[in-house]
Amino acid sequence: MGPLTGVRVLEFEAIGPGPFCGMLLADMGADVLLVDRPQDPQLGLQPDRWFDVMLRGRRSLTLDLKSAGGATAAIALATRADAIIEGFRPGVMERLGLGPDVLLAGNPKLVYGRMTGWGQEGPLAARAGHDIDYIALSGALHAIGRAGGAPVPPLNLVGDFGGGGMLLGFGIACALFEAQRSGRGQVVDAAMVEGASLLSTMFWGLQAAARWSDVRGDNVLDSGAPWYDSYRTRDDRHVAIGAIEPKFYAELLERLGLADEALPDPQDRAGWPTLRARFAQVLATKTRDEWSRSFAGSDACVAPVLNFTEAAAHPHAIARGSHVTLGNITQPAPAPRFSRTPGAVRGTPPERGEGGRAALADWGFTADEIERLRALGAGTRS
Repeated sequence: MGPLTGVRVLEFEAIGPGPFCGMLLADMGADVLLVDRPQDPQLGLQPDRWFDVMLRGRRSLTLDLKSAGGATAAIALATRADAIIEGFRPGVMERLGLGPDVLLAGNPKLVYGRMTGWGQEGPLAARAGHDIDYIALSGALHAIGRAGGAPVPPLNLVGDFGGGGMLLGFGIACALFEAQRSGRGQVVDAAMVEGASLLSTMFWGLQAAARWSDVRGDNVLDSGAPWYDSYRTRDDRHVAIGAIEPKFYAELLERLGLADEALPDPQDRAGWPTLRARFAQVLATKTRDEWSRSFAGSDACVAPVLNFTEAAAHPHAIARGSHVTLGNITQPAPAPRFSRTPGAVRGTPPERGEGGRAALADWGFTADEIERLRALGAGTRS
């Protein structure tokens, strides 16, 4: 019984940020019905999806939106939805006869969520792109990497998921809240290039205050400062240090056995190379897990750098139940947490058409209406 229980979301099949947005809403209790393309070997669609955990918590029906009845069926589905998620290039839904004007005419309270890289208009709107392109144009990619090196892609977390799917989920939730007051829906235009830029807001302020340099690897939070970086340990693993505040830095020196050593002032940039070399020398004398034990109970802001498997097995993650195992796959649990209406993972990723008939019934379609939808091409497995 998550906070979005009772909300119906129609999600059109996509990749990356669209499914992530749908997962966020489904985890919070929304009834998300995934409109999949019919299985077609020529399209290269995977026959099974057990590993595609971002599709968890959904039910599915298949529908060829390019077929004679596909758009008609989709319009009928949208009349029962509170929100939709679509991630096509600008203009595609309009050409299919499923643009905002059409769907909002049939359902004035509908929240029409649109996920693109560049936005619905502008000189780049029609261009293809991926996460790395969007964060490159936002300025975020330029800032990530080591001094003297090329920018380093931070997986596809900043564009696709943080600046894309999470931003769209936030936008849809905001629009749903407003629709309860006004009785009117609207379009939510989430562009990953803008979302990535939004995530970097703090640095725009720091740069204006001359406290952030455009030189990569020269700043406090980008590996420039020796007390905010990761270091190799004796077993070729790593520990991460984030001892920014003076009291945390003092404790770092204490735990490293350097409290009585004459070291440069940590705020003196000229001394950073000396500090870095000394930290690296000391941290290389123990294994990662030995350092974890040395810093146990400490406020020095030191943590072991874990891989995904190790992260799920960490005592803190176990104590909080931060991961769930579903379909034999361990994966992050729903977040954030709610005291009265917690989110939950309600099921494994659906195969194409799985659970669609039951979903249609739950959405209020009668048996005759369901058969009419099937005649229009809506496919269900159960």
